[in-house]
Amino acid sequence: MAAMQNLNLPVFNFRLRSESGSDYIFDEFRRRWVVLNPEEWVRQNFLKFLHEKKEFPKSLMAIEKRVFVNGLAQRFDLVVYRRNGVPIMVAEFKAPCVEIGQDTFDQAIRYNNFIKAAYVLVSNGITHYTCKIDFKKGSAEYLNDIPNFGDL
Repeated sequence: MAAMQNLNLPVFNFRLRSESGSDYIFDEFRRRWVVLNPEEWVRQNFLKFLHEKKEFPKSLMAIEKRVFVNGLAQRFDLVVYRRNGVPIMVAEFKAPCVEIGQDTFDQAIRYNNFIKAAYVLVSNGITHYTCKIDFKKGSAEYLNDIPNFGDL
């Protein structure tokens, strides 16, 4: 089993296995085994963090949701919905070795122009950014912390 990098998140327990030379992690949100790579490590830790520490209901989180933007298939890392089914947050995760730069934000914002979620979260597991989008004003306000689900 390859050692994964420590992240700037609480430590969580995961079900891990090695098979045929590949490492896997059990995704309790999608209820299936997925290949464990650095980006998946960040995604799985962040999903647990949002659920266990920020009270995001599992049933309102869609992981790797495929949508079509301008006729092209795109895949969001995470879309969180309000209880009424309206998207409230879009998240993009990168491997810890990937620096969070303008291109990462541009990717998340480009996706969100279709979804119209009020919050965008970007993280590489080390550095996290959350911003609240005001579509009427065409502005974004960066937040100091990731809000609890009830505060979205």
